This record gives sequence, structure tokens and C-alpha cells, in this order.
Amino acid sequence: MADNSQSNNRLSMTSTNTDDTSLNASAELSVKIDDLLNQLSNKFAGVSSEIFAKMDEMSRRLDNLEQNLQASHDRSGSRDGKTSPTKM
Repeated sequence: MADNSQSNNRLSMTSTNTDDTSLNASAELSVKIDDLLNQLSNKFAGVSSEIFAKMDEMSRRLDNLEQNLQASHDRSGSRDGKTSPTKM
């Protein structure tokens, strides 16, 4: 009976150790995944802000180009005595 009791204790301890190891591995994996998700989120936010900044810059440049074209068209129209069709 003493052997049986010791055997049960060893199985119980082994089972507890396995459960603890499994819990530790799960917790460690969870921390790693959280870190990875945070890194991806930060990179995505950085890339998104870069894209928006580039789009704002392109929009500003297009507005500037449109103003210059309109001014050029207005100058050439006033020299030729013609009016712009958009100003009718």
C-alpha cells in the first residue's frame, strides 16, 4: 500500500508539473503574441501616417499645379482677347 501511495503522489506531482509547464508555456506564448500584435499595430500606424502625409503633399502639389495652369490660361486668354469657357 505504501508503494501505491507513493506512486499516486509521484503521478500527482508529475501531473501538476506538466500542468504548470503547460500554463507557463501558454502564458509565455500569449505575451509573445501580444508583443507581436503591438509591434504590427505600431508599424501599421506609422505606415498609415506616412501614406496620409504623402497624399496630403500630393494634394497640395496638385492644387498648386491647378492654380498655375489656371493663371497661365488666364494670362494667355487676356492676351488673345478670348475668355475662358469656365468664366461664362
